[in-house]
Amino acid sequence: KNPQNISDVFVSCSDTLSACRLRSKMLAKQLDHVDMEIEREEEAGNVAAVSRLQAVSSRLCTELEREKEQELRLALTQKQNLVELWQIETEQRKYDILREELQKDEEELQMQYQEEREVRIWKEKITALRAEGTRRTREKREEKAQRECEERNKKLLEDAKRNHKKAVCFLRQSMARIHEKNAKEEVKAQEHMERRIQAVLSLKTSITSNRERLQTLQILNKAKALEAKKEEMKMREAILAEGGNVIREIFLHKRRQENEKKKEAFRELQKSRKMEIVSRILQERASIHKQRKSQSPTKAIKPRVIFSCIFKTCVLSPKSWRPPSACSLAGEGTAPQGESSENRPQEVPWESGDEDTERDKTLLVPEFPGLWSREYDLHKVPKAEDPTLLAIRVMRKQMAERKMEALQAGILHKQTVPAQEHKGCAFHSKPSCIHFKDFDVGQTYKKKIVLTNASYSVNYCRLVGISEWLKDFISVHFDPPGKMSSGMSCEFLVTFKPMINEGLEGAVMFMAQTGPFSVPLKCTVKTCILALDKELVDFGSLVVGETISRTISLTNSGALGTRFK
Repeated sequence: KNPQNISDVFVSCSDTLSACRLRSKMLAKQLDHVDMEIEREEEAGNVAAVSRLQAVSSRLCTELEREKEQELRLALTQKQNLVELWQIETEQRKYDILREELQKDEEELQMQYQEEREVRIWKEKITALRAEGTRRTREKREEKAQRECEERNKKLLEDAKRNHKKAVCFLRQSMARIHEKNAKEEVKAQEHMERRIQAVLSLKTSITSNRERLQTLQILNKAKALEAKKEEMKMREAILAEGGNVIREIFLHKRRQENEKKKEAFRELQKSRKMEIVSRILQERASIHKQRKSQSPTKAIKPRVIFSCIFKTCVLSPKSWRPPSACSLAGEGTAPQGESSENRPQEVPWESGDEDTERDKTLLVPEFPGLWSREYDLHKVPKAEDPTLLAIRVMRKQMAERKMEALQAGILHKQTVPAQEHKGCAFHSKPSCIHFKDFDVGQTYKKKIVLTNASYSVNYCRLVGISEWLKDFISVHFDPPGKMSSGMSCEFLVTFKPMINEGLEGAVMFMAQTGPFSVPLKCTVKTCILALDKELVDFGSLVVGETISRTISLTNSGALGTRFK
């Protein structure tokens, strides 16, 4: 507390106390005067004046009591202020001592600051001198590095000039080689064009000759058909005259004719395949001879491949088996029925010499006895059987052929279980649509898709392909899981590498046991999608002269920024 304020309060309190005492004395005098007046009026018998004077006396008594209470309060506050004033004086003496000590500490601190300032200035001078020395050394190093860089650049320029001269020389030589190569290619192209022209002319002549042959063949076929009908009629009449079964005999006759045709076709196929094998052996020998000339190592013959070739030839050939030497293949070798020339091994090298004979000797005796050790005619006509059994067999064969044709054509049956029938797609994909959105050109995006078997029984799934226009940007990695039970799932990975900033749509196609299905695929570029949070701005009811404001939010939920107005 401020001692000046407390002294002022003490003075004002003493003034108010003296004024209060003065007012109490005046009130006491007035009360005595009123008591004397009351006694006088009572003696005179004036009741009204007595009651008035009594009221004044009671009022003066209450005022006198109030003044006395206030005098007591003021005396108490004056004593308190006096005590506080004494306390403040004692504390002020203590603070004067502390102030003197603080001034001494501040003077000592200023002296310490002065000493530290001098030490800091001395250190800064030393660091400045060191920085000057390092700057000079750095300048010397930079000058040295600049001289070295200039020398290095000079060397690089000289090397570049020498390399340029060499490159020009090599370029001239390569251009000369390219010109020679182009000239050779032009000559080859001209020769190829001449050969094509000759082939077209020969084709034209062969077409004209083939037309004449075709006409003659048609006439011969018609004549043969008429003769076959006549023979069939004669056979029917002869069988009826003998009293035999007409249907059975005609069926057996047709069966014999078909077997004869098959034999002829098989012989022609054997001849053509013999020629193919001989030509292939000659080509392989020529290639091996070229390889030996160029001193390149030849491939080792794999015994399992040779054994597979021998196995095919000996099992399906009607003749006895022989080792596949060059002579036997040219004269008596056979080809497997039902196998095309594309399915036979084409890269097995054949070598002549003692090694071939030793290898063939090891394979003369088969490991397992079977059909190759027996004489069996594949085209043997069976003996006469019951016509009903023959008819049943023919019907079964026709039904099997129809089922095979339906399967190859993609006609698949519905998949049913007791009291239920599966409808819709057999596999469900998660997600249902493969969507690559907001892509950047040049980046690579991958998504893993899960296929679930939603049918009622075991099913399988294989990848057919993707849409033609997506093959340059989309690749699918799918390992077929084989047979899948109901509810089982498999995964496949779709990789998207965009090269153009355009949207794409297509599908990934699969084939299941119950039919084909596809998973849609979509690729969308970055777009800006602007939307307002309100469709209607409603201000409600207004008073004339009133101003109301409403806020509308415009949001871009797309990945592409845009300007708007």
